[in-house]
Amino acid sequence: QVQLVESGGGSVQAGDSLRLSCVASGLTFSQYSMGWFRQAPGKEREFVTRITWNGIITDYIDSVKGRFTVSRDNAKNTVYLQMNSLKPEDTAVYFCVARLRFTTGWNYWGQGTQVTVSS
Repeated sequence: QVQLVESGGGSVQAGDSLRLSCVASGLTFSQYSMGWFRQAPGKEREFVTRITWNGIITDYIDSVKGRFTVSRDNAKNTVYLQMNSLKPEDTAVYFCVARLRFTTGWNYWGQGTQVTVSS
């Protein structure tokens, strides 16, 4: 079955950096667009970023533009989220997601990894 396993979360200070990783298995990774969502305590889950199956297109929520970078390594079935200049408002559980190319809707979700940023 399909599995998305996130890692790299942790507790950091404001201004620090973290890199999240998500390893996918059970799917043909190169045929899937990948993304990241997050959910802060007491808030709705929100889209953060995505990268298309071919790595050509990336999108970001406005609040992370210029600070976060999404990338992928198809040889390793892995998508990354480099997070720089972290802010307390970035505190959330971060979820990796996968969507088959040329379709809408995210097909698969990971279990999430906690990121906590203190001021």
